[in-house]
This record gives sequence, C-alpha cells and structure tokens, in this order.
Amino acid sequence: MIRSILIGVLVIGIAGTAYWGYQEHQEKNAILMNAENNYQRAFHDLSYQMDILHDKIGTTLAMNSKKSLSPALADVWRITSEARTQVGQLPLTLLPFNKTEEFLANIGDFSYQTAVRDLDKEPLSKKEYTTLQKLYGQSDEIRSELRTVQHSVLKNNLRWMDVELALASGKEAADNTIIDGFKTVDKTVKGFDEENLEDTTMVTFQKKDQNFKHLKGEAISKEKAVAYAKEYAGIDNVQEVVTTESGKGSAYPFYSINFDNGKDQVSLDMTKKGGYPIWLINHREIGEQKISLNEAASKAEEYLQAHHYENLYINESIQYDTQGLFTFTTVQDNVTIYPESIKVKVALDNGQIIGFAASDYLKGQHERDIPKPKLTEQEAEEYINGNVKIRDHKLAIVMNELGKEVFCHEFVGTMNDDTYRIFINAKTGMEEKVEKLQNAEPLYEDVL
Repeated sequence: MIRSILIGVLVIGIAGTAYWGYQEHQEKNAILMNAENNYQRAFHDLSYQMDILHDKIGTTLAMNSKKSLSPALADVWRITSEARTQVGQLPLTLLPFNKTEEFLANIGDFSYQTAVRDLDKEPLSKKEYTTLQKLYGQSDEIRSELRTVQHSVLKNNLRWMDVELALASGKEAADNTIIDGFKTVDKTVKGFDEENLEDTTMVTFQKKDQNFKHLKGEAISKEKAVAYAKEYAGIDNVQEVVTTESGKGSAYPFYSINFDNGKDQVSLDMTKKGGYPIWLINHREIGEQKISLNEAASKAEEYLQAHHYENLYINESIQYDTQGLFTFTTVQDNVTIYPESIKVKVALDNGQIIGFAASDYLKGQHERDIPKPKLTEQEAEEYINGNVKIRDHKLAIVMNELGKEVFCHEFVGTMNDDTYRIFINAKTGMEEKVEKLQNAEPLYEDVL
C-alpha cells in the first residue's frame, strides 16, 4: 500500500516537473520569438529608411527654392534620426557599427543646419551642393550593402537571435552572413568618413564629442582611484572593493569602482587622468524625509566646495519622493555656462550625497573668452512670442541642436499656466532653444 502511494506521488511529481519544464520552455520560446520579431522589424525598417534617405537626398539635388528645399532637408534630418533609432534596436552593441551611426549623424547635422537657415539670403553654396551629391552617392552604396544582407536574411531564413548569441559568447561563426554583412557596411562607411574629412563643409560635424580632452593632472593608480572614490562617497570601513579598468576601445581611460560597507552599495566611474569622478550612485534605501529641500541644497553646495568645485551656482532643484536633485552650473562674468553643469542627488532622510553626475562638466570645462552681446536685452526680447510674459533675464552660453556653444540672452517667461526658458542668440537674434519648465507634481493621496 505504502509502495503504491510512493509510486503515485513519484509519478505525480514527475508529471508536475515535466509540465513545469514544458511551461518554462514555452515561455522561453515566446520571449525569444518576440525578440526575434523585434530584431527583424528593426532591420527591415533600417533598410527601408536607407532607401527613403537615398531618394530624399536625391530630390534635394533638383531643388533650388527655400520653399521646397528647407522642408526636404528637414525631412532628411528626420529620416536619419529614424534610421539611427532602428540601428539602436539591433543586437549590435558588440559589433563595430559605430561608423555607420556617425555617418547618419553627420548627414542629419548637415541637413538640419542647412534647413534652419534663411536659404533666400544664404542659398546652398557650390561646396554644399557638392557635399549633397557626395552624400547621395555614399547613401546609395550603404543602401545596396544593406539590401545584400537583407536578401541573404530572407533567402536563407537567418535568425538575429543567432547573431546575438554569437556576439555575446564571443564565438562569431566564420560564415555568419549578418555579422560579415554589417562589418562590410561599416568598413565602407569608414572610407566615407576619411573622405568626408577632406570636405570643409563636413569637417564641422566630425568628432563633435571631444570627451574629456581638457582634463588636467597625471594618471592615477588603481589604489589611488579607490581612495578617491571612498572620499567622494563619504564612506569608510569598506568590506569589499571591485575595480575594473576601461578597455582599449574606450574613448577615454577610466576606472569603474564598486564597494560595499554592509549598509551602502556604491558604484562610481573615475577618470584615470587627474582622478575626477564622472558619476557616483549610492544604492542604499532612503528612509522617511527629515530635512527640507533647502537644507539638502546647502548640503550639496558644501559637498562641491569641499571637493574644490568653484564658481558653481545652483540653477535647478527638484524633489522626487525622499530625494533632492540639484543642478549646479558655472557662472563666469555673470554669464551662466550651461555646458559646465553638475548634478548632485541628496537623501532627504539624513542629507547624505547619494548621486553625482559630472560628465557634462568634465567635457565642457575650458577657458572661454566671453564676448559682449551684439543685441541688447530689449532688442533680443523683440524676437520672443508676444504672448509670453517675461519674468527674468540673464546672459548664458548653451549648446544648440548641432552641439555647438552659442552665446545667448536667456529669458524666463510665462504663458497661461506654463513657464518657459527661451534662448535668443545674442549676435543674430535667432531663437536657439525653447524649454518648457516642469510644473510642480500634483499630489494624489486624497484623490481616491
């Protein structure tokens, strides 16, 4: 009797395990199928966008008037943005495809800058027209290469999940059609990149991200980086430290440091040159709020001063639950320099610094000769929508849509119940940027 019961229990257990395994298998297959479908969609969309991009650049070559040329170039910019989005959705993070992304970005920048200027007063130059012709031919080659890969994918029923697994494992098959195809595309684009560097109309858009080229100081050791990291995190008695160095392909050398003292788990990246923290996050849980946002702002200011950050003034403060986020920006000669900004996050339970982001500051910090504005405050205000009521004004340096620094009049104004920050070029009167500032978050506790 007992034996029969045991056998029955065993059979039920085996059946249950088999059913559970079957369910797991089905769920895994469903996830893989969904990922495969997303990859296939992104790839075919990318091929389609490159076809459209090639055709759209071609149509601009036959245009001459501002009325038709400006919208066409704006369309080119939009299409390149969509194509870059599709690239970002493919499992190519370990595959060298960055040249193609740079190529698309450069086409987008060129078309955007041309589209937004007054083409009646400043029509396309012969060099710019030649550049468009060159981009037309180059986009055709890329389109053809992608079409070749697409043909092989469809003909041979190739799966993108196999590509992802091959890249993740580092075991790229010698005959992997997709991987080889994309390497061919990127190699072709690399040649275009070198060719375009000789074109003065395109040089402006090359290598915009200069990383941390302005850093001062000597390279620091791994041990010194850990000591600096503990100081910036404000933590002693660390129980465990894990430090890794950036790889050879990194745009700049840095250390990644993770440590734990039983209560705080801290992650931090630090430049090798000079030992400057790029970002820091303390992953600890935050308790109930005990200090105000103003008190937290003072803590953030004290933190920056203690670590020798000078001429930084608070520009924005936001509270998220029990955390305060503060943006500090350099002010030089009464001009706010937005490219030099640092974000500091403060826990509102005890005032501890739990977040720090200085990437923009490290990239943007350098000596500047700030000019005098050509337009007065009153002259610049005339370029603003008449429905906006101006509340505040100051001078500022900002990054425009093309990643260039521009000297502006900054106006803060209101329209209806919204607040806007408007940047007017201090030399030309061009409306460089318009930002809608965040309103206070509504409270929902008493709604239900």
